[in-house]
Amino acid sequence: MASVPAVLNSEWTKIRTVSSTTWTLISAFVVTVAMGAALSALLRSQFDDLSEAERATFDPTFVGFSGMILGQLAMVVFGVLVVGTEYSSGMIRTSLAAVPKRGVFLFSKILVAGVLALVVGLATSFVTFFLSQALLGDHRTDLGADNVLRAVIGGGLYMGLIAIFSMGVASMLRSSMLSLGILMPFFFLVSQILSAVPVAKTVARYFPDQAGSKIMQVVPDAMNSDPAPYGPWGGLGIMALWVVAALVGGYVVLRKRDA
Repeated sequence: MASVPAVLNSEWTKIRTVSSTTWTLISAFVVTVAMGAALSALLRSQFDDLSEAERATFDPTFVGFSGMILGQLAMVVFGVLVVGTEYSSGMIRTSLAAVPKRGVFLFSKILVAGVLALVVGLATSFVTFFLSQALLGDHRTDLGADNVLRAVIGGGLYMGLIAIFSMGVASMLRSSMLSLGILMPFFFLVSQILSAVPVAKTVARYFPDQAGSKIMQVVPDAMNSDPAPYGPWGGLGIMALWVVAALVGGYVVLRKRDA
């Protein structure tokens, strides 16, 4: 029976030798940084055209993280591929034969991929922050300002948790195509649309992306957004509960069903 260190090493080897997972992490970094920089430069040039309420609640940190909406989609793809590739390739049978303890197998995979996603997320968050603030000119802030460091670290945690949540969902659905077919529209369309509908926004604010993104706000109700009944850490806590639920669901499915 394989030891935990051996399983961890095996999972690390799987991730770093599959080009698709590597490229999705690179894409998450590039897209987030590029879009955040572009929108920061745009807002710098059009700051005077913002409404009075938007100028009063202008949050340079949160503006810099505008590219997160696309970067998180790359993290979703990464999380799904880490788990789903084993099912699509049929390697799951070999993996479970080598590691019969399914909890050890699943959580070793999630630990290795999750730590990698968090490291990339933090690197992305800090690079995005420094570049976007440079482009905001006189409207910029810095890491020494109140709650800014919390928001920047929170941006990295957010990206990592999105990837881990996607791993849990893929473990439950056991299919990359099905997982992506649900998660991509959910984060890119459904969540965004419902958060703008008055009747549905009360529920939508408890979705993992809507709640988790509050950690990246320094100014309350940034850019004249709707107030939430929880603070930055409360929002990240709600997102963490979604992640735990997805991981528990993935573990239960793996235990109950044959590969």
